[in-house]
Formats: sequence, C-alpha cells, structure tokens
Amino acid sequence: MGLLSMLGLGGKSETIKDFISKGAIIIDVRTVGEFRDGHIKGSKNIPLDTIFSKVNEIKRFEKPIIVCCRSGMRSAQAASILKNNGIETLNGGSWQNVEKNL
Repeated sequence: MGLLSMLGLGGKSETIKDFISKGAIIIDVRTVGEFRDGHIKGSKNIPLDTIFSKVNEIKRFEKPIIVCCRSGMRSAQAASILKNNGIETLNGGSWQNVEKNL
C-alpha cells in the first residue's frame, strides 16, 4: 500500500459522486474560522480536533461520510478516525475538490 492510499488520497474505489448517491453527509474538518471563510453549502463543520469526541454523534447520522479540509491532510486523519470506528468514510481531499466533484 502506497503512502497516498494510506492517507486515503489514492486508489479510491468509490468516488465522491458514488458516496453522494448513497446520501453521504459532507463534514468539513477545518477550523470554525476557515469554514466561515468558505465552504460547501450544506456541509457540517466538525473541526479535526473535536472529531474523535463526535464519533457517536456522527454514527447517529446513519449515512456515509465524506470528509474534507483545506488540502486533504486533516481530512485524511479524520477519515482514519471515522473508519477505525466503523463509519463508512471517504477522504474527499480539499473542500474545493469535493465541491467541483458534486
């Protein structure tokens, strides 16, 4: 497994559109200030430093999750946390990447 795959950035078997078609929720893991400066309409802001404490809340959505951030690094960390807790998750990379692939 390559570094990009380990970070959730490479070899995606499912695309953003696949996840959206399954009713996915988009979670932006940037800070509140970054989120305020621009984000995907309808996305939820759960900063990376709080994601672990929100796992049970996210599980209650009962939907797949697409995580995004500014560059894809924080969303890779968030995707790993969520996947390790049994949540179907896709690292969408930057929020602009997710937005253009909707």
